[in-house]
Amino acid sequence: MTTASQTPYGWEPVLSVRQVLSLERVLAGEPEVVAGAGQLDRPVRWVHVAEAADVGVMLSGGEMVLTTGVLLAGDEAKQAEYVQSLHRAEAAAVVLGLGRAFPAPPEAMRRAADRCGLPMVVLHRPFPFAELTEEVQSRLVRRKFAAVSLSESVRTALTGLITAGAPLQRLLDEIAVHSGCPVVVTNLAHRVLATAGERPAVDDVLRDWERIARQAGAAHGDGWISAELGGRGERWGRLLLCGHRGGAATGRLLADRAAEALVLHRMLGGSSAASWEEQSAQGLLTDLVSGVVPARTLLPRARAAGLPVNRRTFVPLVVLGPGPEELDRVLRLLGLSGLVAELADGAAAVLLSLARDQDAMALTGHFAARLRAGSGAVVAAADARTAWDEVPAGLREARHVADAVADSSHALGLPDVVRLGDVHLRGLVRLLRDDPHVQSFAERELDGLLCAAEPELLGVLRTYLATGRNKSRTAQLHHVSRPALYRRLEAIQTRLGVDLDDFEQAASVHIALLAHDAQQR
Repeated sequence: MTTASQTPYGWEPVLSVRQVLSLERVLAGEPEVVAGAGQLDRPVRWVHVAEAADVGVMLSGGEMVLTTGVLLAGDEAKQAEYVQSLHRAEAAAVVLGLGRAFPAPPEAMRRAADRCGLPMVVLHRPFPFAELTEEVQSRLVRRKFAAVSLSESVRTALTGLITAGAPLQRLLDEIAVHSGCPVVVTNLAHRVLATAGERPAVDDVLRDWERIARQAGAAHGDGWISAELGGRGERWGRLLLCGHRGGAATGRLLADRAAEALVLHRMLGGSSAASWEEQSAQGLLTDLVSGVVPARTLLPRARAAGLPVNRRTFVPLVVLGPGPEELDRVLRLLGLSGLVAELADGAAAVLLSLARDQDAMALTGHFAARLRAGSGAVVAAADARTAWDEVPAGLREARHVADAVADSSHALGLPDVVRLGDVHLRGLVRLLRDDPHVQSFAERELDGLLCAAEPELLGVLRTYLATGRNKSRTAQLHHVSRPALYRRLEAIQTRLGVDLDDFEQAASVHIALLAHDAQQR
């Protein structure tokens, strides 16, 4: 893997020795690599024609040196020292034109080049060095101008997005468009925080992420380029271009520009690597809950985000009350693996991942008890799942249970972990609240009170039915006398045209009221 900040020439556009040798003008000279064949991907920063035996002192590194060797003929010691001086100067390669000075490749130079690992190329046909110099220099200049243009284009686009307050994902999408390959942002533990690019290509990268993460910093082949994320002496992440095909120099430029933009985005937005982790978990759990993306497709993302997924038991939870930070803190305190994401209406989704031999029921209860003790949270849970494909349905079930007890007045007396069996009729009504028939039924049953716009009477009715039609308890909760309560109940029955002492009529009104409250939420 190439690290953008560690390349000897930054993102300066270069050609490799191999690319120079493949040029049409060079091929006309019938080039033959006689030494250093394993080093042909060395970058060529410049081409230099030199016959002086001490040419090494005039080089600054990265040059391809062209020579006829006329001043070296007949002296093997000079020939060996010439090659060694090029090696010390970090030249890219030496190209020797065969002719009167050397009709065949000199063995002393070849052996010295082999020992140094310096590519040595001989040209079997006469070749005007000026043509090669002109060709390579013009290509390098064109690449440099193209690189400068690309650099400004990328910087302008990303700066514009940051100024407009674009989210992290929008920046990464723009980087992926410019690089033409998957883009991955990780924390220092190699956990994936965000991705961008064509979904199939990203999934291919994430599917093998465990191996890639283990080998981070090692060679991954062409096109794997990384840039460090950090500032003020602190490193906090890494950006990866995965399989960039536009050339190493261009890839390094893009990686550097992208890293600069991400660091600036974090500084201006006050975000952190931790908040990026929350966004990553939120995107994953949102996709799981929605069911729009098949669960199996999301498995590589979950694994790359650090969630253990092999031979695990998954417990889907929805928590009302504490935010993601508190949930993460309790997970760490209990040593549990899981993802946390904030949902709408003050709820948060938690997906626990437990080993198969762990007691899912007990650990979930322990987690919920810790939360309730500290914040009075309501923890809604679905049954544990051992198959990843069943996790989305579990998250939707937990959300349904949480919706059924979302009103804090009904949270009293609930167990630490609320399940589907604990929400009874209220859960069913919440589940059906968007059905047009249920909506019509609620409007029809409560029309007399809703049209009168008397919230006080509606509140009395709600308490009376919730307490099992206990008049003493209802009067106490509303701080009124029994006679005053009777007058209000009479008014409610008159407006609704029902007899609340009749079980069936009272049940019908109760269901309508539950549906109305669910729809209002």
